[in-house]
Amino acid sequence: MEQKHTEASEIENKILYKREMKHQLVSFGLMIFLTIIAFMAVVSEVVTATFALPFILILAVIQVLLQLYYFMHLNQKGHTWPSIMIWSGIIIAIPTVASLMLLLGIVKY
Repeated sequence: MEQKHTEASEIENKILYKREMKHQLVSFGLMIFLTIIAFMAVVSEVVTATFALPFILILAVIQVLLQLYYFMHLNQKGHTWPSIMIWSGIIIAIPTVASLMLLLGIVKY
């Protein structure tokens, strides 16, 4: 009886491993695709300079979120505290950087 349970558990683990590997490969391919899009937007000079910077920043934010979700495994159970700390850091960093940019005169208000 225990041997059947162990075999079933091994099969289930293999299926979960294959599913996780598939997600990792798909997300890696998506990261490469987003990088190529950003590179081509700059190299081809089809995109104007005023549009290129926000476009690349949007692609970068998408990549960061996907990397946190898939490669840092924040989508799995048991990662509540690391997730809270990362989002707290982001929430604190954004106003800090924005206020420093205003204080230093990089962005005119």
